[in-house]
Amino acid sequence: MNKPTTESESKYNDLEKMSAEEILTNINKEDKIVPYAIEKVIPQISAMIPEIVKRLQDGGRLFYMGAGTSGRLGIVDASECPPTFGVSFDLVIGLIAGGDAAIRKAVEYAEDDIEQGWKDLESYKVSELDFVIGIAASGTTPYVIGAMERCRENNIRTACICCNDGSPLAAAVDHPIEVIVGPEFVTGSTRMKAGTAQKLVLNMISTAVMVRLGRVKGNRMVDMQLTNNKLVKRGVQMIVAELGVTYEEAKELLEKYGSVRNAISNF
Repeated sequence: MNKPTTESESKYNDLEKMSAEEILTNINKEDKIVPYAIEKVIPQISAMIPEIVKRLQDGGRLFYMGAGTSGRLGIVDASECPPTFGVSFDLVIGLIAGGDAAIRKAVEYAEDDIEQGWKDLESYKVSELDFVIGIAASGTTPYVIGAMERCRENNIRTACICCNDGSPLAAAVDHPIEVIVGPEFVTGSTRMKAGTAQKLVLNMISTAVMVRLGRVKGNRMVDMQLTNNKLVKRGVQMIVAELGVTYEEAKELLEKYGSVRNAISNF
């Protein structure tokens, strides 16, 4: 059996003999591969967006699940949806092998439990209304594969984001997204190009879904949560640009109505 791409030997050797600039230049050279690899799978990503949108419109949720770096990336994307798009905190949910403790510190062998992923989903009462995306660079993580297989048994639609061709994870889902970025600069360190690819694909999925759900007007985050002074100022400026009012008038509207969307629609 051929070695998976994510485990292939780096194109570079004697890294410890490189200068800092050489290390950075070579990492950057490898990183440039990532967007081109993603470009090749845009049709596959696009195909699942309407399915996700329909489920969220019908009261379902979007789940991300993974282990290690992959799990953390899913949690990052899920946690950014409420402040960015003003959706509830239980609309997009990120799960990681080993639980929340694993966000900061690796939990040994958590990813090897083929039953735990489904148990974690069951704790959220996952159903056919929901959509589940498994994230695993290798495409071989038991925690994720086991959950995807159980989802299929329960008629829950699924996708995956992985960085090897023909993986067991891809075979277990309805929408496999295989982003092949090649060997890592540090052999096997999938937090690098593979992690970058996964993050970019997650950005694309969540943003496209939220746009299709009407959470963006023009190109602006009109439903963003106003949780700090920077965002309040940004919201005021959006209202100024949209309505042609003064800064002070826009600030008053925002304070009165609580969001950019409401301020504009009630003007």
